[in-house]
Amino acid sequence: MKLVRYGKPGAEKPGLIDADGRVRDLSAVVSDIAGEALGRESLRHLKAIDPASLPLVPEGERIGACVGRIGNFIAVGLNYADHAAESGMAVPPEPVLFNKAPSCVVGPDDTVLIPRGSEKTDWEVELAVVIGERASYVSEADALDYVAGYCICNDISERAFQTERSGQWMKGKGCPTFGPLGPWLVTTDEIDPADLAMKLSVNGEFVQDGSSSTMVFKVPFLVHYISQFMILEPGDVITTGTPPGVGMGMKPPRYLKAGDRMEVSIAGLGVQRQTVAQG
Repeated sequence: MKLVRYGKPGAEKPGLIDADGRVRDLSAVVSDIAGEALGRESLRHLKAIDPASLPLVPEGERIGACVGRIGNFIAVGLNYADHAAESGMAVPPEPVLFNKAPSCVVGPDDTVLIPRGSEKTDWEVELAVVIGERASYVSEADALDYVAGYCICNDISERAFQTERSGQWMKGKGCPTFGPLGPWLVTTDEIDPADLAMKLSVNGEFVQDGSSSTMVFKVPFLVHYISQFMILEPGDVITTGTPPGVGMGMKPPRYLKAGDRMEVSIAGLGVQRQTVAQG
């Protein structure tokens, strides 16, 4: 099942994608793709609905972030050995965790804004995990039982803010528009996160072409691990790291500028298309 949120920013409505790729309105069934609507029982109920019984959404509606009311937006750093190498950093013995501000979340095709004073805004295609059940001290073996589904995240990053301004990485990770999510939340019965092709192009040139199979710490371990340090709530998002090909790792480094166009895709999870503008 592919769940979406559509409409104007801040007023998105819930929907699902039917077999013909059209958006169907779920407003009469759930208020949002958020919180308890992502739990096992709720998803079971949504899956039992005949999409043809739901109203069609007119074509051309904006697609918003596929999850609403995100409480925790947790990111995992250096989770691909080849990306760690291009960053000049060692693979960590345990996952590196940091926060992205929930206020940075935007729709998959919304404009990405370069922050004021930025000279090193970068891209990162990532597989994001959406939590469906409250998770605390869960085992690795049971971890996927707490996951509602998966989506694409473009983990936009300002490298100077992140690494040259002292303190924690979150300085360069939570600027406005730095968290495009979607277009769809795809439920776990349709996606195996172990081996998904991941691609990102800038102005038509592929710069990232990797696979989730090269993650150092896999999805079940990450959900288990993070739940040892905090309670994960339904609708929380974990973005799991990026394969190589980011601008920071190029020689010479290459960063986003106003007018650039990104296309971001993960097999089975759809495509994001963003234009960059000066914030």
